[in-house]
This record gives sequence, structure tokens and C-alpha cells, in this order.
Amino acid sequence: MTQTSLARPRRKAVEKMSLLRVFTYAGAILAFLIGSGFATGQEVLQYFTSYGYWGIFGTGPLVLVLMTYVAVEFLSVGQIRKFERPSLIFQYYCGKHLGSFYDFFSILFVFMTFTVMVAGAGAVFEEHYGMSKYVGGIGLAVAVGMSVWFGLKSLVDVIGKIGPLIALIAVTLGVLGIIHNPGGIAEGNVLLPELQLTQSSTNWFLSGLSYVGFCMLLLAAFLAALGKTARSRREAVSGGAVGAIVFSGACIIIALGLLANITRVGSTEIPMLVLANDLSPVLASGISLMILAGIYTTAVPLLWTVSSRFIADNTPRFKHLTLALAAAGTVIGLVLPFSQMVNIVYAINGYVGILLLALMLAKTGTRLIRRRQF
Repeated sequence: MTQTSLARPRRKAVEKMSLLRVFTYAGAILAFLIGSGFATGQEVLQYFTSYGYWGIFGTGPLVLVLMTYVAVEFLSVGQIRKFERPSLIFQYYCGKHLGSFYDFFSILFVFMTFTVMVAGAGAVFEEHYGMSKYVGGIGLAVAVGMSVWFGLKSLVDVIGKIGPLIALIAVTLGVLGIIHNPGGIAEGNVLLPELQLTQSSTNWFLSGLSYVGFCMLLLAAFLAALGKTARSRREAVSGGAVGAIVFSGACIIIALGLLANITRVGSTEIPMLVLANDLSPVLASGISLMILAGIYTTAVPLLWTVSSRFIADNTPRFKHLTLALAAAGTVIGLVLPFSQMVNIVYAINGYVGILLLALMLAKTGTRLIRRRQF
């Protein structure tokens, strides 16, 4: 009798694990992080490739481990705590006062990241299509504003399906870049000091911490909200791990592809399009659409996160605020060149995120110690 009663809950727990939902969460993470910086290659160039072998085989594994921890932790805590407001996750890790600072700071950073998405769309239209950057930036803002109009559920349904496809195309392009010039990896590593590329930090280790730091500020509230919808901790953990591992692996492969062709991509705004053009102009046009899709899938949750921080979604006021923020982000995002926007916004906020990472690790360590005691 006792064995039967114990077996039933176990079967029930397994039933709560849905592979479809796991891949939906993983896809949402991918799409959220694959924005203009990643899809264009500019982000990978500054955080990974610019440091050569150390950036790829040092920064890469560091990001993989920490990003997996962050994604799993945010989703798990969101699933267990079920915060009334997703932004309360900062107070969970940092306490009331510092948590409030991170709450407001993260919203500012999320909004500034949205402006980077606008700049990225503008750069694609300007560098690839030969059109005004205002066409791309304004067009993106309109598309994103209308998408956020429909709320979080529609957002997750859309980006959870698009994200893996974009990651696959980006990785394929990185692999083709390596195959096209395999000897360029070693040559590029030697030539890097002479090229004086823009770097995110003074060394590869800080670059990795900074990269995880700014990704954390983007993911925190969003993953806390997604975790709340998970039916079990196992589902949340699996979704977070799959998404983070695939994303980090994609960064490493793309970084190698860029390093193999560093003399030609190092000074461009959209490095990935250079790799695509080497193969076929038609392919480059297709890749440009992929990049725009990557920008879009990140910009949508960014704008939703900012609007929902102040007003509940699916309300008239929420919709009006969303359109106003989209307009403001467009004005800011089209002021500076895209590469400068990536370097300034991501690097500065990445260092603020490093403190949050330290506090998270301390919280996790304390939690594990208490479990062992009881």
C-alpha cells in the first residue's frame, strides 16, 4: 500500500515534464538573447573574437558555465516563488534596498538595449541595402510596438518558435566561415594585435563576466515571469539549461568563424553579412532577413518588459505607453553608430551585472548549505 502511494506522485512528477514546453522556454531564451548584437556578429566580435584564442576557449567556456547557471536559477526561482511582480526577483537576491536599485536600473538598461536593437536594424538597412538607417530603425519600432500590443502570451508563442531557427542559421554561417578559410583562424590570432579591434573589456576573463552580467540584467524579470508558468522545477531547469548551452555554444562557433576572416570583418558594422557575401549575394540577402528577425525577437520582450514594469499588460494604458517607449527608443537608437551603441551600453551595464552575479552565487550557496543542515 505504501509503495503504491509513493509511486503515484513520482509518475505525476514525470508527467509535469513536457518536452514541448522545455523547448519553448529554451527557444524563448535564445530569441531573447539573439538580438542585433549577436545576429550581426558585432557582439560576438567585441566579447569573444577580439581576444583571439583566449576569447574563444577562455571566454567561451566561462560564459557557457555561468549562463547555464543564471538561466536555470532564474527560471527555477520564478517557478518556486511565483513572484507577484517579476522584478521582485532582484529583492530576492539583493535585499530590499539594493534590490530596488537593480529593479529600476535593469529597466533603464532593458530600455537602452531596445535602443541598440533599433540601431542594429538601422545598420542592416544602411550597410546591406544601401538605404537610410531611419527606414530600418523606424520600421523595427513599429513592428515591435504592434507585437507587444498583444501581451506576453503571444510574445512567448512567437519567439519560442523563431529563436532556435535563428540560432541554427547563425551557427551554420559560422561553420561555413571556418570551412571557407580554416587557416585564417591561426593567422587571425596572430594579426589581432595589429588590427586594434574594439573590445568590451581589458582582458578575456572580465569580458566573459561582463557578457554574462549584461545578459543577466536582460533575462532576470523575463525568466522569472516564464518560470512562473512552468509546471515543475524539472521543466524550468531543463528549459534554462538547454537554452543557455545552445546559445553559448553558438557564440563559440560564430567567434571562430569571425576569427578565420578577421581581416575583412573586423572593421564592419555587420560582420555576419561579410561571411554570407563570400558564399553568395543571394544568401547574404537571406541572412540579412535572418538578422532582422533576430533583432525583432529580442526587441519584442525588451519593450514588453519595460512597459509591464509600470502598467499591467493588455490594458489601454499599457498599449499607449508601449507605443510612446517605442518612439523614444527610436530617437535614441539612431543617434550613434551601431558598434558604438553595443560597446557603450553593453559594457557599462555588464559590470553592474557582475555584482548581481556575485550576490546570486552567494544566495545559492547559502540556500544549499541550509538544505544540507536540514
